[in-house]
Amino acid sequence: MSDTRSVRWLLGLLGGAFALRAIARRRAHFSLKGKVVVVTGGARGLGLVLARELADRGAKLVLVARDPHTLAEAHRELEERGADVLAVPCDVRDPSDVRQMVAAARATFGRIDALVNGAGEIEVGPLETMTLDDYARSMDTHFWGPLRTMRAVIDERRARKSGRIVNIASIGGLSAVPHLSPYSASKHALVGLSDAIAAELAPHGIRVSTICPGLMRTGSPRNARFKGNAAAEYRWFAIGDTLPFTAMRARRAARRIADAIERGEPFVVIGLQARAAWLLRALFPKLFARLSALAARLLPAAAPGSAHAAWGWEAGPSYSPRSAFKNNELGWVPHT
Repeated sequence: MSDTRSVRWLLGLLGGAFALRAIARRRAHFSLKGKVVVVTGGARGLGLVLARELADRGAKLVLVARDPHTLAEAHRELEERGADVLAVPCDVRDPSDVRQMVAAARATFGRIDALVNGAGEIEVGPLETMTLDDYARSMDTHFWGPLRTMRAVIDERRARKSGRIVNIASIGGLSAVPHLSPYSASKHALVGLSDAIAAELAPHGIRVSTICPGLMRTGSPRNARFKGNAAAEYRWFAIGDTLPFTAMRARRAARRIADAIERGEPFVVIGLQARAAWLLRALFPKLFARLSALAARLLPAAAPGSAHAAWGWEAGPSYSPRSAFKNNELGWVPHT
């Protein structure tokens, strides 16, 4: 009899927990229809795929990117899709650019309801090929850039007691990846920043989401920088970007991010591989360290004088031309 009563209590608690979760989700729901959403890094790759998804859900878009050529192409595509879009050339590493971008968004739409920090860059290579400038550039893009854009919009949203901020980090921000030390370090910094800001903005009605996706099939390796044995590094990275069991579809990730925005979810790891890596590091840190060391040994060694960086499109052929074309990765012009 006591066992039956215990089971009933347990089922009752579980039912209550699910009911409370459903109520919380309804209260937190943030319809994207008619909302003004700034998307940095929105001209190509995951940023563009996410912009398409947001447009399909009725959002008004402020598309932000450094390169005016890819930005213009993305703007044209989204307008043809029926979206209400403002395209603003902006380097999030430049405080003046960020101020001008926010002013342009408010002048056009009157407000900013949500901010998606998606601008990014990747430098791939052995530890000994990375310079302090590589780390500084990565931190400026992945940490200081999002901090600048958040500071530029927080006061407005705090006054309105609502809003969304989304920081797109990476599984590399939870479980560091060999040969991606500047990227992993800066994404770890972004995860910490995002979590800290989320706690302080929650009482003001602003939901902050930290998003950590795994590898996606976007065609982006052609626009990464590679050091060491650049051709071999590129080959590893680009092939991994094409395989279904190592990389997920970018559209699936974009849908999951859009859902997180609407629900106000604080933390999302996207992709089976990413969740497995995250849990492995959390539950079995020694095993994870051994596997990471094994992966580092399998990756290409640096050659003498190999600190020079080559772009992916210089290092080898495109292994996913359809994805690169679809996600606007072909026309990008490098910036230092």
